[in-house]
Amino acid sequence: MANGGFQNIFKIPELRRRIFYTFALLLVYRIGVHVPTPGIDSVALAEFFTRTKGTLLDVFNMFSGGALERLSVFALGIMPYISASIILQLLTVVIPHLEQLSKEGEQGRKK
Repeated sequence: MANGGFQNIFKIPELRRRIFYTFALLLVYRIGVHVPTPGIDSVALAEFFTRTKGTLLDVFNMFSGGALERLSVFALGIMPYISASIILQLLTVVIPHLEQLSKEGEQGRKK
């Protein structure tokens, strides 16, 4: 019964489209892993990761597909966006112009 279900995956157009979309996203991620973050000393980074073999950092690197070891752009994830958002929220308290823009709603955020 399980075999019959697996063979029918590609017969259903919606499911076939979703599977190909998932594979396309995986391909984009694997290509993006090879784009290094600018300004990083790759020799020092490689030396650091040889010293941390067998640690929790090595396991995290494995789950990121090697993106952490190469310190690729995709290894950054969503953290730069979150950090910028927190900093901007803190600055709205200090800078009156930013506070005024935040009160304007969506139009103020766009500015």
